[in-house]
Amino acid sequence: MPVDFSEFVAARYGSLLGMAYLLTHDHALAEDLVQTALAKCWRSWGAIRADDPSAYVRRVLLNTYRAWWRTKKGKREFPTEVLPSVLVGSDSVDSDYDNVDSKAVLVDALARLPRRMRTVVVLRYLGDLTEAETAATVGCAVGTIKSQTSRALAKLRQDPTLNDFRHPPLAS
Repeated sequence: MPVDFSEFVAARYGSLLGMAYLLTHDHALAEDLVQTALAKCWRSWGAIRADDPSAYVRRVLLNTYRAWWRTKKGKREFPTEVLPSVLVGSDSVDSDYDNVDSKAVLVDALARLPRRMRTVVVLRYLGDLTEAETAATVGCAVGTIKSQTSRALAKLRQDPTLNDFRHPPLAS
């Protein structure tokens, strides 16, 4: 039975926004990315032949992000005065990442990864996709996903700002 578009958006908007923010590192751009991807999907919603169109929507979101990255590279603005609500834990954003202790540190570490590695890590671990699903979403071989994941995790292990995640403080 096909999923109603408005029900899908109501159920998945928060996780799509979280994923988009981790890809773009900009709250306003993430909202624009999700809205653009959903608008593209809405136009062809009747043609999507799946009981759970999440994979299709993620692919549209990723393709839109890639297109934006190519055309807007170097033209992005980063607000400095206001912390995005995804990081502050606003009630208006239902995020899958609310249980991360130091969200800002993690988001910053992800932002320092090369774009392709960041995409793979976001899809694999924060989007909870399998290697095969990630490969299908990104449009590459499973082996590429494995190597990109391995390299990205190695870079994150070396990131000194993530020491608190690796070595929690001892209880006194």
